[in-house]
Amino acid sequence: MPNSSRRSARRPALVVSAFALSCGAALATAPVAHAKSPSPTPTPTPPAGMSTVGGERLGAPGTQVSPLGGAPALPKKLTARSWIVSDAESGQVLAAHNAHWKLPPASTLKMLFADTVLPKFEKTQTHKVAVSDFDGVGAGSSLVGIKENLTYTVKDLWLGVFLRSGNDAVHVLSAMNGGVDATVLEMQAKAKDLQADDTTVISPDGYDMPGQVSSAYDLTLFARSGLQNADFRDYCSTVRAKFPGEWKKTKAKGKKKATRKRETFEIQNTDRLLTGDYDLPSYPGIAGVKNGYTSKAGNTFTGVAQRDGHTLLVTVMHPGEGHNMVYKEAAQLLDWGFKADGKVTPVGILVPPKSALATASPSAAPSPSSVGTAQAGNPAASASAATTSGGGMWTALAITGGSALVIGAVAFLVRKRWPLPKRSTTAEAGADRS
Repeated sequence: MPNSSRRSARRPALVVSAFALSCGAALATAPVAHAKSPSPTPTPTPPAGMSTVGGERLGAPGTQVSPLGGAPALPKKLTARSWIVSDAESGQVLAAHNAHWKLPPASTLKMLFADTVLPKFEKTQTHKVAVSDFDGVGAGSSLVGIKENLTYTVKDLWLGVFLRSGNDAVHVLSAMNGGVDATVLEMQAKAKDLQADDTTVISPDGYDMPGQVSSAYDLTLFARSGLQNADFRDYCSTVRAKFPGEWKKTKAKGKKKATRKRETFEIQNTDRLLTGDYDLPSYPGIAGVKNGYTSKAGNTFTGVAQRDGHTLLVTVMHPGEGHNMVYKEAAQLLDWGFKADGKVTPVGILVPPKSALATASPSAAPSPSSVGTAQAGNPAASASAATTSGGGMWTALAITGGSALVIGAVAFLVRKRWPLPKRSTTAEAGADRS
């Protein structure tokens, strides 16, 4: 969709908002007897049939969990419309709730943006920002504070994306990548390769756009893919950084001539499981990944954490109202996942990219749903994974269930080959470029 079309697509929403505000003001001044009580908004419900990528149970509405003896109970009163807890190494899904429900993703979609664009540019590469780089940035977007006619490194821009969820940084990087439209097409192709079939990309920054959706399952795939990249891991685990500001002239002193110095300002990660808050401590072992919020998506969050040699991924989408609710529910699910290790039968699996399947097994690969069905549909199914040698990232995973034998599924290894960093307190962005 051209940028002009995107901007025009947003105008009706702005008009409607203005109209709604004027109507609201009119109702507020009207006599109470004539004011109509608004009808309650129905609670959205997931579709009866959803994607079965990763296993049949992941396509079923409601909570999916198969506890064994001694397994802890799931947290009570979870309000999120969709969530999923999985093992980042084996890919086993420990429990899920409406995992494939297509919902607005907000800025968690930036993980797919990073999967697509981050490998393309060296972090030391510089770019002088043009006014046109900001074309298509939506009204009310989160911004890191990039200025036109100033030069930034790629590292600066990615810190702006991950820490401040800066849509301005996303659009500048998209401009470097050939433009928003080209980037959107590449993101959609990347999603297809990751088998993230619930995802439709309209805007690279996750800004609310008609038709733009993803799912808790897909967002987990994006995080798992990104965590294979060392720079991705570093950016998403950084708590705060110094970001380049404008150039200022220093006063001449004595025989010393006036010089120019670039100012910096501090940016802090908006992920509250990393930074903590007055009602929420930072989560032990947390190492990213990405949070988001829009009016349509509500709060969304995907996180990765390590404890006692285990690495878990959690995604929570659109919980109920309440301060830091998305982080509190994510923390509860992570706590449950670490306690449930070895005490639940997986209900599905995180599928590998198609390109990795082709590399690991040149012969015909199994369908994405058959992999999960063989494992999740048979409690006796077993899965084994071993670290590969050489440059390969994937290893064959054989799943045996009754008379069915599915070979070719692969495990995406995160911790064993690419250790997750501890929270990085401060990162220095560049400040000396013109």
